[in-house]
Amino acid sequence: MKLWVLLTLVLLWEEIENGLCQRIKRRKEAGENRIKLGNKRVKVRFPKHKERDVGGKAQSILTQVLDKGRFLRLGESLTLASGRNLELRCKGNQIEWAYPSNLDTFKDSRLSIKQHDKYSQLILTSPSAADTGVYSCWAVLCDGAECEKDLDRTSATYIYFTDKDQLFVPSAIHFEVIYLRPDKPATVPCRVTSPQVKVSLHREVPPEEVPIDGTQFSYNPTKGFIIHEPTPEHKGVFYCKAIARAVPQISNKYLLLYVEVPAGPPFATVKASSAVARGGDNINVTCTVLGEPEQHVNFTWTYPGQGERPVGIHEAWRLINRGIGHTTRISQSVITVEDVETIDFGKYICRSKNQHGETAVAVIVDSY
Repeated sequence: MKLWVLLTLVLLWEEIENGLCQRIKRRKEAGENRIKLGNKRVKVRFPKHKERDVGGKAQSILTQVLDKGRFLRLGESLTLASGRNLELRCKGNQIEWAYPSNLDTFKDSRLSIKQHDKYSQLILTSPSAADTGVYSCWAVLCDGAECEKDLDRTSATYIYFTDKDQLFVPSAIHFEVIYLRPDKPATVPCRVTSPQVKVSLHREVPPEEVPIDGTQFSYNPTKGFIIHEPTPEHKGVFYCKAIARAVPQISNKYLLLYVEVPAGPPFATVKASSAVARGGDNINVTCTVLGEPEQHVNFTWTYPGQGERPVGIHEAWRLINRGIGHTTRISQSVITVEDVETIDFGKYICRSKNQHGETAVAVIVDSY
């Protein structure tokens, strides 16, 4: 009896001892996943984001190279003296540039562009007032043979090249025509070579200065005078006057014409010189389009003897004044068939196309 009780007590003690060990082990394992910081400071690292300026725009990739290896990151505009060489750099291993059109038009040897490993370099020697304008660059992204502009890495700066003898940016056109439309603003492009120059707009007949109220008329030195809501009353001959150091200068003259034809696909008509013809006759088929003064029109023809019979095609255009300052452009294409044969009888189709769309019109020429 005593032996049995003793064995029972021994087994019970072993069970209690095993239970305590398990509890201690579980507490230790749970504690191993905890980090005791104590008084030690931990620096939190955040993922890096692309640098952006206050306006939320990507930081400029366009810089000007100054003396002694210094660089100036460019903003919206920059004013420099004419005659002093200009060097610009644009970050990137594949860069494209845009600059005032006069440097491109005349293939100016003063301009040079060179691509380096990490940047592109633009150098303009002996810049003049005529070189005033927007200089921009952008990175190019390529996927195989297809490339596109990287909109997140593009910069532009308007650079003024000041010249006391040239307050207005010179132009090759000395008398410019500007078309006014009721549906969009128009600009009288008398730009200046310094943002500090005072400029006024003048009508030639009757002679008067145009009041600039900021609502109907406003001025931007990088563009010129802006007419926000053109009307027929704004037509006429205008010029600009600039004053610096009490010395006035006069700009080129601008002829403002009011346009009544709305923007849209060509308004076309077609007419044959004769609806019927005999073999051996000559016929003309004329396609006419009325449109906006500067709106170019492309003509194409489909006709019965196409590919088998020789024809002559002549195109021309002219401007006409339709009264009260309204101006319209008449564009025409004329197809001429000489010594008509049986194959020439049938439908003549004229297709006219501009940037807004295409129009097709047709006329039939029959035989007697």
